[in-house]
Amino acid sequence: MTGAVTKAGAVTGAARPARTSPVRRGLLRWSPLAPATVLLLLFLAGPIGYCVYIAFTDTQLTGQESASFVGLANFRHALTDRNFVNAVVLTLVFTLLSSVLGQNTLGLALAGLMRRASRPLRSLAGAIVITAWVIPEIVAGFLLYSFFQRRGTLNAILEWLHLPTQNWLFTLPILAVSFANVWRGTAFSMLIYSAALDAIPQEVTESAQVDGAGGPRRLWHITLPMIRRSIGTNLMLNTLQTLSVFGLIWAMTRGGPGNRSQTLPVFMYDQAFLKSLIGYGTAVALLLLLVGALFSAVYLRLMREET
Repeated sequence: MTGAVTKAGAVTGAARPARTSPVRRGLLRWSPLAPATVLLLLFLAGPIGYCVYIAFTDTQLTGQESASFVGLANFRHALTDRNFVNAVVLTLVFTLLSSVLGQNTLGLALAGLMRRASRPLRSLAGAIVITAWVIPEIVAGFLLYSFFQRRGTLNAILEWLHLPTQNWLFTLPILAVSFANVWRGTAFSMLIYSAALDAIPQEVTESAQVDGAGGPRRLWHITLPMIRRSIGTNLMLNTLQTLSVFGLIWAMTRGGPGNRSQTLPVFMYDQAFLKSLIGYGTAVALLLLLVGALFSAVYLRLMREET
């Protein structure tokens, strides 16, 4: 035998297991996560930290031997730049029209209608809406460009109806790109609201209907309160996605005519890569990140107050 056993049943001698120190146990516990942590630090935290550093310098793509630290100069310049202020306003308009009002409202309406539709019609409508969602952003931009341009599909339909036509991408560019984003992104809201509506107990709506509550009252007093967390989640995710839309607008208008559809991502690209002002463009990117954080904080606060 390798050890002796006492009356209390304790193992003595060589059979006693060695005690591991807390530091060793911590290292053993985190060792499986070490490769993922290294990759995150290398490919995520590293580039983010470098971008933050560049935002405080006057780095340029061309015509510069070395960059110098300029502190908050890029941020002060942005806040006094008319083009930046215009981009902020257009970004808010684009987000309000295409995300908060467009995708959110239309997605909820489609989810409600498809819930009452027959299975073949529901499958067909769902396939059409989801197809627009899975199309790459740049492809969707070219499709909507051919729809809104002077000789495009929309004007052809208006001519056939003997209605006046116009160059939509010139007269109403921000509305055109907002409609394009609604067309492409509504499927996401529809899927979220379809799952939320399916989770509502059927007995609740049937009881309200028996008590004489009409459709609008059931929607306002039963449906919306019961899916409010899904509404908040959908608004937050849609808003963050809409704030970063670039390819769709670039393919349709390139921010023009002039700067009448130049949202913050397009303005950032113009400053950083077309005008070679990498430092200033990166500062604009950080300000865009701040705008997204403010939207997220507002949505999270509203969701917390509702609970």
